[in-house]
Amino acid sequence: MDIGAGKILISSSSMDDPAFRSSVLFITEHNDTGAMAFVINQVFERPLNQLTEFISSPPFPLYSGGPVDKEHLFFIHRCPDLVPGGTHIIDDIYLGGDFKKAIAYINQGILNGSMMKIFIGYSGWDAGELEAEIEEGSWEIAHADAAMVFNTDAMI
Repeated sequence: MDIGAGKILISSSSMDDPAFRSSVLFITEHNDTGAMAFVINQVFERPLNQLTEFISSPPFPLYSGGPVDKEHLFFIHRCPDLVPGGTHIIDDIYLGGDFKKAIAYINQGILNGSMMKIFIGYSGWDAGELEAEIEEGSWEIAHADAAMVFNTDAMI
């Protein structure tokens, strides 16, 4: 099983969890304690500027990252020169960093959806859980690249 940060999970037809049907996830962390990923193909029903704190921002899309910690925003990006402090995942994809700078660049029109995705919540598994779901056939694993991860069209 080739699971790791930077891989894509594609839900299979045998996925029985309605939260993940027809989902494509990008794994940002996988280690002995578990895994973290974000659903990259499900746009949240409201854009960034419809959240009270970001009412002055443009209507930047938000994504439903998963069922865990839906009270917080998380983001991935391709701009480590503009958004410092992120964790390198693969190629030119980073998790997190200076969110205030990222928002400032969104507000200035410098960052767009092909460079950054913002998620409400994330998908998480404890040790062995993701492996068990893959073993039972709920997920297919694919290699990721930035074009796939930041594609704004539906992938499934």
